[in-house]
Amino acid sequence: MKKLMIMGAGIYQVPLIRKAKDMGIYTIAVSIPGNYPGFAVADEVCHINTVDYEAVLKVAREKQVDGIVTAGTDVAVITIGKVCDELGLKGLSFEAAKIASDKMLMKERYEANGVRTARFRKVRFDEDLQKAIEDLEYPLIFKAVDSSGSRGITRVNTPDYIETAVEAVKRTTRKDYYIVEEFIIGEEFGAQAFVYDGKLQFVLPHGDYVFVGDTGVPVGHFAPYELSEEILQDVYEQTEKAVKAMKLDNCAINADFIMKDNQTYVLEIGGRSGATCLAELVSIYYGYDYYEKIIQAALGEAPEFPQDRAVPNASKLLMSDRDGIIRSMADNNEKNENIYEVMFDYRVGEAVKKFHVGPNRIGHVITKGNTLKEATETLEMALKNIEIRVE
Repeated sequence: MKKLMIMGAGIYQVPLIRKAKDMGIYTIAVSIPGNYPGFAVADEVCHINTVDYEAVLKVAREKQVDGIVTAGTDVAVITIGKVCDELGLKGLSFEAAKIASDKMLMKERYEANGVRTARFRKVRFDEDLQKAIEDLEYPLIFKAVDSSGSRGITRVNTPDYIETAVEAVKRTTRKDYYIVEEFIIGEEFGAQAFVYDGKLQFVLPHGDYVFVGDTGVPVGHFAPYELSEEILQDVYEQTEKAVKAMKLDNCAINADFIMKDNQTYVLEIGGRSGATCLAELVSIYYGYDYYEKIIQAALGEAPEFPQDRAVPNASKLLMSDRDGIIRSMADNNEKNENIYEVMFDYRVGEAVKKFHVGPNRIGHVITKGNTLKEATETLEMALKNIEIRVE
């Protein structure tokens, strides 16, 4: 029986663990101790911090794993690269993983390789910030370079809010520097993609539903995202250039873009599948189980990615507007073939947090349809029929 090491045991790793088990693969979930749902699903649990790549490598070598992978988080990507390099497993390299996990390295690679991206500056906490960014134009985005899930990212429209933005970065980052970049005013969207054996297998642009807080946080997605053939080609070309610049290979890709004047600007690209139901978006759209493809790739089984289907779909997270205890929760939807999934992450009586970033979710709803309009209308209807009371 093949052994697969899955980095993380949170809600976004659970479908990956379950699919691997369905495939007859022995699953080893790696995570720090905590109330993570993946622990109850995996065959074996290793309580190790997923960023401690030396400790993870030691266990991976001892257990002679056949693959290592994650979904929905950037935190463990460097560790995956290290283990893949040291054990000769299929997956992104340690070098590529470091680039994908550091927004500064990523931006520097984009600039050096002609990838269209926003102007930026690297700023250290102990240097003169105003001097460092004097030639950038507002609004600006302040970013921790080593975070994911919209943590440590703040939009700054005027100098009055700079101090608040810097403090938000400090609370998040482990580095002594951060990035400040110009905020491109345009239309934000994303894409899921996969690169295997040096070839970009597909690029699927998707629209985003965004929660507006300190910065925009994706709370759902939909596909297809309507673009002209000319712009679709530009999206593909910029994705391909960015992937090559970052030296990504043999991994899923989660990309964030912004469209301005019919040109695609690359905001950032992660070397893993997206969160917030994005793996499910790919699965429904193309008609195959994307988690299965991710697992096959990690095991070196050369998955195929057919693109002869295109099923419109949409999703949104379930969220709370306050910290508190779930007092009641009900899905009052009637049976509907276009409601793909309604999932609650918590049970009545459990504590939840006010939504601020992606991990604060308390569930999700996914729908599909013959048209995008049908999928999105079903989504809105389904959400109205869900009752959650938090006090």
